[in-house]
Amino acid sequence: MYTSELTKYPPRTEIANTSRILVVEDEELIREMLVVALEEEGYGVVTASDGRTALEYLKNFEPNSGEILFDLVILDLMLPQINGLDICRLLRHQGNPVPILMLSAKGSETDRVLGLEVGADDYLTKPFSMRELVARCRALLRRQRLSTLPVVPVLHYKEVTLNPQECRVMVRGQEVNLSPKEFRLLELFMSYARRVWSREQLLDQVWGPDFVGDSKTVDVHIRWLREKLEQDPSRPEYIVTVRGFGYRFG
Repeated sequence: MYTSELTKYPPRTEIANTSRILVVEDEELIREMLVVALEEEGYGVVTASDGRTALEYLKNFEPNSGEILFDLVILDLMLPQINGLDICRLLRHQGNPVPILMLSAKGSETDRVLGLEVGADDYLTKPFSMRELVARCRALLRRQRLSTLPVVPVLHYKEVTLNPQECRVMVRGQEVNLSPKEFRLLELFMSYARRVWSREQLLDQVWGPDFVGDSKTVDVHIRWLREKLEQDPSRPEYIVTVRGFGYRFG
C-alpha cells in the first residue's frame, strides 16, 4: 500500500538500492494507480495530494550537500494550493536537480513547451498508459544515474596519456591503436604506477579469474605493448621486467 506520510517512509540507508519517487497528484484514483504501478516495478513511493505538502517533502534540499531525498518527482500540473508549474519553477530556482516528470490534461504544444521551459524533464499528457509512464520513469532515472557517474581521470606518465572514457592512448603526441586487452593492461599499469604485478595477478585482473590458458599470454601482450609504447622495446622505460616477480610500470 502506498505511503502518504514521509515520516512513515524508511530511512534512505535502509533502501540504498531502491529509487525513491515522489508522486504529487490530487486525483485519488490516478494517485493510487501510479503507486501500484511503480511499486510493482520495485520503486519506493511517497505521495502528496497538494502542492504545499509536496514542497514540505522537498524543502530540505541542500545545493552543496549532493544529497537529494527523491530520485524522481512525478508532478501533476493542476494542484490545490500551489500548482505544478510554480513548484517546478521553485525547485529549479533553488538548484534542486531532481528529475521531474510533469503530468497534465493540457496537451497543447504551448503547454508542453511551457512545462519544459520552467524545468520539467519530461511531459506526459493525460490520459496515459501506466506502461508508458513506467518506461519514462525508467528513462529519467537512467539518465540521472549516468549524469552522476564519477568522471574517470585521464592518466599521464611521461609521454604516455591514457583517456579511459574515450579509450584513447597517446604516445609522444601520436595516437596508438591498442587491442582491448592491451588497453586494459596499460590502464591497470598506469593506475598503479611502480607497483609490481605477477603474471597470475595480471591474468586475474585483465583476463578474469575464469581464464583457462597459458600464463605466457601475458608476456606476449607485454611485448606487443612495448612495441607500441617504447622507443627501444629491448630497453623499456615504461613496462619494466622485475626478474623473479613480474612487471611494473615506470
